Amino acid sequence: MTEPNAVESTPERDGTVPAAARGEPTETINEDAYLPEPDERDVDATVLVVDNYDSFAYNLVQYVGELAAEVIVVRNDAVDVEEVRDLDPDGVVVSPGPGTPAAAGISIPLFDALDRPIFGVCLGHQAMCASHGSPVGHAPDVVHGKPSTVTHDGEGLFGGLPERFEVGRYHSLCVERTDLPDELVETARTDDEREVVMGVRHETRPHVGVQFHPESILTEGGKRMIWNFLKLCERWENE
Repeated sequence: MTEPNAVESTPERDGTVPAAARGEPTETINEDAYLPEPDERDVDATVLVVDNYDSFAYNLVQYVGELAAEVIVVRNDAVDVEEVRDLDPDGVVVSPGPGTPAAAGISIPLFDALDRPIFGVCLGHQAMCASHGSPVGHAPDVVHGKPSTVTHDGEGLFGGLPERFEVGRYHSLCVERTDLPDELVETARTDDEREVVMGVRHETRPHVGVQFHPESILTEGGKRMIWNFLKLCERWENE
């Protein structure tokens, strides 16, 4: 797989916070769990990662880069929608980040403007929902570096994964299921009495989102979810 390409130079990032300081386990799960055999993993797709000024973005870049043909990285305020169209990626990943979707540069406009595959992660998931009019409000509990068990519909991103699995959550905002419009379908939720929305997909566009972090060491099968998205990009490219 190729090394990520940056469209422009960016300021030096903050140092990565050690896992122990974030309250995460220092022993990682098997990142390759649920992936196909090594000779079947490479996906012929070029993916643009929109960095919402978050250290987790480059964990996503690493995972995508291990599986995709090419990765391009841009900051959320470094390009506009037309420049993204000119780059012509097969798919887009909108990364986690601080703050609200409204302050996340091109994150919301991308979901409005593009018909190609887009994968929103955490803040990116909230941007996807906000682009369809869903209010983004305070989560029932603030969760940063905590695992939760989720259930899901077994389709799309969640193909090939167990019915229930652990995910890493890092968010204080969320979208309520009662606020989802008809065109957004809930695909995952926490396996508890709160049933917080953990995943959505668009009914007709190849847009998907998850509130948790597939790139976190707390998430079981995160790389499989990214592979599933890349296969969606590959199919879209070949249609």
